[in-house]
Amino acid sequence: MTTLKIAMPEVVSRAEWLEARKKLLLEEKSYTHQGDALAAERRNLPWVRVEKDYVFEGPGGNQSLADLFEGRNQLLVQHFMFGPGWKEGCPSCSFMADHVGGALVHLAHRDVTFVAVSRAPLSQIEAFKKRMGWGFKWVSSFGNDFNFDYGVSFTKEEMAKGNGNYNYRTEGHPSEEAPGLSVFYRNDAGDVFHTYSTYGRGVEVMMGTYRLLDLVPKGRDEAGPADGMAWVRHHDKYGE
Repeated sequence: MTTLKIAMPEVVSRAEWLEARKKLLLEEKSYTHQGDALAAERRNLPWVRVEKDYVFEGPGGNQSLADLFEGRNQLLVQHFMFGPGWKEGCPSCSFMADHVGGALVHLAHRDVTFVAVSRAPLSQIEAFKKRMGWGFKWVSSFGNDFNFDYGVSFTKEEMAKGNGNYNYRTEGHPSEEAPGLSVFYRNDAGDVFHTYSTYGRGVEVMMGTYRLLDLVPKGRDEAGPADGMAWVRHHDKYGE
Protein backbone atom coordinates (compact mmCIF):
# COMPACT_ATOMS: atom_id res chain seq x y z
CA MET A 1 0.00 0.00 0.00
CA THR A 2 1.36 3.42 -0.99
CA THR A 3 1.29 6.02 1.77
CA LEU A 4 2.19 9.67 1.85
CA LYS A 5 5.47 10.94 3.21
CA ILE A 6 5.16 13.94 5.49
CA ALA A 7 7.61 16.67 6.34
CA MET A 8 8.32 16.64 10.05
CA PRO A 9 7.09 19.87 11.69
CA GLU A 10 9.17 22.00 14.00
CA VAL A 11 9.99 20.38 17.32
CA VAL A 12 9.44 22.78 20.25
CA SER A 13 9.29 22.84 24.02
CA ARG A 14 6.22 21.63 25.90
CA ALA A 15 5.34 25.23 26.80
CA GLU A 16 5.46 26.35 23.15
CA TRP A 17 3.37 23.33 22.12
CA LEU A 18 0.73 24.21 24.72
CA GLU A 19 0.52 27.77 23.41
CA ALA A 20 0.00 26.54 19.85
CA ARG A 21 -2.49 23.89 21.01
CA LYS A 22 -4.62 26.42 22.90
CA LYS A 23 -4.72 28.66 19.84
CA LEU A 24 -5.97 25.74 17.74
CA LEU A 25 -8.52 24.88 20.45
CA LEU A 26 -10.21 28.24 19.93
CA GLU A 27 -10.62 27.42 16.24
CA GLU A 28 -11.92 23.93 17.07
CA LYS A 29 -14.53 25.37 19.42
CA SER A 30 -15.63 27.84 16.75
CA TYR A 31 -15.95 24.96 14.27
CA THR A 32 -18.03 22.97 16.77
CA HIS A 33 -20.39 25.90 17.38
CA GLN A 34 -20.78 26.39 13.62
CA GLY A 35 -21.63 22.71 13.33
CA ASP A 36 -24.29 23.02 16.03
CA ALA A 37 -25.87 25.96 14.22
CA LEU A 38 -25.79 24.10 10.90
CA ALA A 39 -27.43 21.03 12.50
CA ALA A 40 -30.23 23.26 13.80
CA GLU A 41 -30.78 24.64 10.29
CA ARG A 42 -30.85 21.11 8.95
CA ARG A 43 -33.56 20.09 11.44
CA ASN A 44 -35.59 23.16 10.46
CA LEU A 45 -35.75 22.32 6.77
CA PRO A 46 -39.32 21.96 5.44
CA TRP A 47 -40.61 18.44 4.88
CA VAL A 48 -42.06 16.72 1.80
CA ARG A 49 -44.90 14.23 2.16
CA VAL A 50 -44.05 10.89 0.51
CA GLU A 51 -47.01 10.12 -1.73
CA LYS A 52 -45.64 7.15 -3.68
CA ASP A 53 -46.16 3.61 -2.40
CA TYR A 54 -42.74 1.97 -2.43
CA VAL A 55 -42.55 -1.78 -1.88
CA PHE A 56 -39.23 -3.23 -0.72
CA GLU A 57 -38.22 -6.86 -0.51
CA GLY A 58 -36.75 -7.81 2.86
CA PRO A 59 -35.85 -11.00 4.70
CA GLY A 60 -39.40 -11.21 6.10
CA GLY A 61 -41.18 -10.45 2.84
CA ASN A 62 -42.41 -7.31 1.15
CA GLN A 63 -42.55 -4.09 3.17
CA SER A 64 -43.67 -0.53 2.56
CA LEU A 65 -41.56 2.50 3.39
CA ALA A 66 -43.69 3.00 6.50
CA ASP A 67 -43.00 -0.61 7.55
CA LEU A 68 -39.25 0.05 7.53
CA PHE A 69 -39.63 2.38 10.53
CA GLU A 70 -40.40 -0.68 12.71
CA GLY A 71 -42.62 1.36 15.00
CA ARG A 72 -40.25 4.28 15.43
CA ASN A 73 -40.75 7.83 14.15
CA GLN A 74 -37.42 8.39 12.42
CA LEU A 75 -35.77 6.41 9.62
CA LEU A 76 -32.18 6.76 8.43
CA VAL A 77 -31.54 5.18 5.02
CA GLN A 78 -28.11 4.39 3.62
CA HIS A 79 -28.34 4.32 -0.16
CA PHE A 80 -25.87 1.46 -0.59
CA MET A 81 -24.28 1.17 -4.04
CA PHE A 82 -25.06 -2.41 -5.05
CA GLY A 83 -26.71 -2.79 -8.43
CA PRO A 84 -28.43 -5.78 -10.04
CA GLY A 85 -25.85 -8.29 -11.23
CA TRP A 86 -22.95 -6.75 -9.31
CA LYS A 87 -20.52 -9.26 -7.86
CA GLU A 88 -20.33 -7.37 -4.55
CA GLY A 89 -21.28 -4.09 -2.92
CA CYS A 90 -19.29 -0.89 -3.33
CA PRO A 91 -16.12 -0.84 -1.16
CA SER A 92 -16.73 2.75 0.01
CA CYS A 93 -20.36 2.03 0.92
CA SER A 94 -19.08 -1.08 2.72
CA PHE A 95 -16.62 1.13 4.59
CA MET A 96 -19.59 3.23 5.70
CA ALA A 97 -21.59 0.17 6.71
CA ASP A 98 -18.71 -1.16 8.82
CA HIS A 99 -19.40 1.69 11.25
CA VAL A 100 -23.09 0.89 11.78
CA GLY A 101 -23.16 -2.22 13.99
CA GLY A 102 -22.31 -0.64 17.33
CA ALA A 103 -24.57 2.35 16.69
CA LEU A 104 -27.78 0.40 16.10
CA VAL A 105 -28.81 -0.03 19.74
CA HIS A 106 -28.05 3.63 20.49
CA LEU A 107 -30.01 4.85 17.45
CA ALA A 108 -32.97 2.67 18.44
CA HIS A 109 -33.05 4.27 21.88
CA ARG A 110 -33.20 7.70 20.23
CA ASP A 111 -36.24 6.72 18.14
CA VAL A 112 -34.21 6.05 14.98
CA THR A 113 -34.30 2.96 12.76
CA PHE A 114 -31.42 2.36 10.36
CA VAL A 115 -31.81 0.47 7.09
CA ALA A 116 -29.68 0.05 3.99
CA VAL A 117 -31.39 0.05 0.59
CA SER A 118 -29.95 -1.24 -2.69
CA ARG A 119 -31.30 -2.11 -6.13
CA ALA A 120 -29.62 -5.52 -6.11
CA PRO A 121 -32.08 -8.40 -5.67
CA LEU A 122 -32.45 -9.64 -2.10
CA SER A 123 -30.59 -12.89 -2.80
CA GLN A 124 -27.46 -10.92 -3.77
CA ILE A 125 -27.82 -8.64 -0.75
CA GLU A 126 -28.22 -11.51 1.70
CA ALA A 127 -25.17 -13.36 0.35
CA PHE A 128 -22.93 -10.28 0.55
CA LYS A 129 -24.30 -9.30 3.96
CA LYS A 130 -23.48 -12.77 5.30
CA ARG A 131 -19.98 -12.59 3.85
CA MET A 132 -19.35 -9.22 5.54
CA GLY A 133 -20.85 -10.28 8.86
CA TRP A 134 -23.24 -7.34 9.16
CA GLY A 135 -26.39 -7.40 11.31
CA PHE A 136 -28.27 -4.29 10.18
CA LYS A 137 -31.44 -4.46 8.11
CA TRP A 138 -30.90 -4.32 4.37
CA VAL A 139 -33.70 -4.40 1.82
CA SER A 140 -33.97 -4.44 -1.96
CA SER A 141 -35.58 -1.67 -3.99
CA PHE A 142 -35.34 -3.78 -7.14
CA GLY A 143 -38.52 -3.18 -9.14
CA ASN A 144 -39.45 0.21 -7.64
CA ASP A 145 -38.36 3.80 -8.27
CA PHE A 146 -37.01 4.61 -4.81
CA ASN A 147 -33.33 4.87 -5.83
CA PHE A 148 -34.14 6.93 -8.91
CA ASP A 149 -36.53 9.24 -7.04
CA TYR A 150 -33.92 9.96 -4.36
CA GLY A 151 -31.10 10.61 -6.80
CA VAL A 152 -28.79 7.63 -6.31
CA SER A 153 -29.51 5.51 -9.40
CA PHE A 154 -29.32 6.52 -13.03
CA THR A 155 -30.74 5.16 -16.25
CA LYS A 156 -28.49 4.21 -19.16
CA GLU A 157 -29.89 7.21 -21.06
CA GLU A 158 -28.95 9.60 -18.23
CA MET A 159 -25.47 8.13 -18.08
CA ALA A 160 -25.04 8.40 -21.86
CA LYS A 161 -26.22 12.02 -21.95
CA GLY A 162 -24.42 12.99 -18.76
CA ASN A 163 -27.54 14.59 -17.30
CA GLY A 164 -28.17 12.48 -14.22
CA ASN A 165 -29.17 14.62 -11.23
CA TYR A 166 -26.81 13.92 -8.33
CA ASN A 167 -26.09 16.01 -5.25
CA TYR A 168 -28.63 18.62 -6.40
CA ARG A 169 -26.81 19.24 -9.66
CA THR A 170 -27.47 17.94 -13.15
CA GLU A 171 -24.22 16.38 -14.24
CA GLY A 172 -22.78 13.15 -15.48
CA HIS A 173 -22.11 10.31 -13.09
CA PRO A 174 -19.59 7.54 -13.82
CA SER A 175 -21.68 4.74 -12.34
CA GLU A 176 -25.28 3.58 -12.46
CA GLU A 177 -25.34 3.82 -8.65
CA ALA A 178 -24.20 6.55 -6.25
CA PRO A 179 -23.92 6.87 -2.45
CA GLY A 180 -26.25 8.86 -0.26
CA LEU A 181 -28.12 9.13 3.03
CA SER A 182 -31.79 10.02 3.39
CA VAL A 183 -33.92 10.75 6.43
CA PHE A 184 -37.65 10.20 6.81
CA TYR A 185 -40.20 10.88 9.56
CA ARG A 186 -43.42 8.99 10.27
CA ASN A 187 -46.07 10.67 12.38
CA ASP A 188 -48.60 8.95 14.63
CA ALA A 189 -51.17 9.00 11.83
CA GLY A 190 -48.83 6.91 9.67
CA ASP A 191 -47.93 9.67 7.21
CA VAL A 192 -44.32 9.56 5.98
CA PHE A 193 -42.25 12.65 5.18
CA HIS A 194 -38.85 13.10 3.54
CA THR A 195 -36.83 15.50 5.69
CA TYR A 196 -33.24 15.39 4.41
CA SER A 197 -30.82 13.78 1.96
CA THR A 198 -27.08 14.20 1.54
CA TYR A 199 -24.68 12.95 -1.10
CA GLY A 200 -21.03 13.14 -2.14
CA ARG A 201 -18.85 14.04 0.82
CA GLY A 202 -21.97 14.47 2.92
CA VAL A 203 -21.95 10.71 3.54
CA GLU A 204 -18.67 11.06 5.47
CA VAL A 205 -20.87 11.52 8.54
CA MET A 206 -21.00 7.71 8.65
CA MET A 207 -17.23 7.28 8.31
CA GLY A 208 -15.97 7.42 11.89
CA THR A 209 -12.59 6.10 10.78
CA TYR A 210 -12.04 9.33 8.84
CA ARG A 211 -12.65 11.37 12.01
CA LEU A 212 -9.88 9.40 13.71
CA LEU A 213 -7.52 9.65 10.74
CA ASP A 214 -7.98 13.42 10.77
CA LEU A 215 -6.30 13.43 14.20
CA VAL A 216 -3.05 11.70 13.27
CA PRO A 217 0.02 13.24 11.55
CA LYS A 218 -0.56 11.65 8.13
CA GLY A 219 -4.26 12.50 8.18
CA ARG A 220 -6.31 10.53 5.69
CA ASP A 221 -3.13 9.65 3.81
CA GLU A 222 -4.79 10.30 0.46
CA ALA A 223 -3.00 12.01 -2.41
CA GLY A 224 -6.01 14.18 -3.22
CA PRO A 225 -9.52 14.16 -4.71
CA ALA A 226 -8.40 12.15 -7.73
CA ASP A 227 -7.10 9.42 -5.42
CA GLY A 228 -10.05 9.73 -3.05
CA MET A 229 -10.88 6.47 -1.33
CA ALA A 230 -8.80 4.29 -3.62
CA TRP A 231 -7.12 2.78 -0.56
CA VAL A 232 -10.38 1.45 0.92
CA ARG A 233 -10.99 -2.29 0.66
CA HIS A 234 -13.76 -4.56 1.80
CA HIS A 235 -12.69 -5.42 5.34
CA ASP A 236 -12.07 -9.04 4.38
CA LYS A 237 -9.64 -8.05 1.60
CA TYR A 238 -6.93 -6.12 3.42
CA GLY A 239 -4.97 -9.33 3.85
CA GLU A 240 -4.67 -9.95 0.14
